[in-house]
Amino acid sequence: MPADNSHLIVDAARRRAASTRRRATSALRRMDATGTVITFEAVAREAGVSRSWLYNQPDLRTEIERLRARHRPAPAARPVPDRQRASDASLLRRLEAAIERNRQLESENRELREALTLALGERRTADLPGRPRDTPKKRTSVAIGPC
Repeated sequence: MPADNSHLIVDAARRRAASTRRRATSALRRMDATGTVITFEAVAREAGVSRSWLYNQPDLRTEIERLRARHRPAPAARPVPDRQRASDASLLRRLEAAIERNRQLESENRELREALTLALGERRTADLPGRPRDTPKKRTSVAIGPC
């Protein structure tokens, strides 16, 4: 009668299952850490396991779905209908208006800088020692009490 070696086969299957689970788990962690897009296909390819095996592992399936939902980009905005899109002519006009506004603001900034330069120069000149002031020193007013 041959020896019963079935326990060896069972042990080998358990080791193989544990190895497969470790590969899938570490692939999932690695993909999440690197920001890789997580899908069942990508995890299966990275771990060297089948997609059907991943789908049949409830804990791994839940984690993949959770990570996939977290990394999923927001749905793209609906495209604007043609009749609501800006024409090339209107875009060009808006650009021209923006350029003109920039020119105005640059001119206004230049004028303000010049005015500030003059004002600071006048103040420095007025603060020189021995130079008479244009305005008299501040006098305190007499307070009138209650009647």
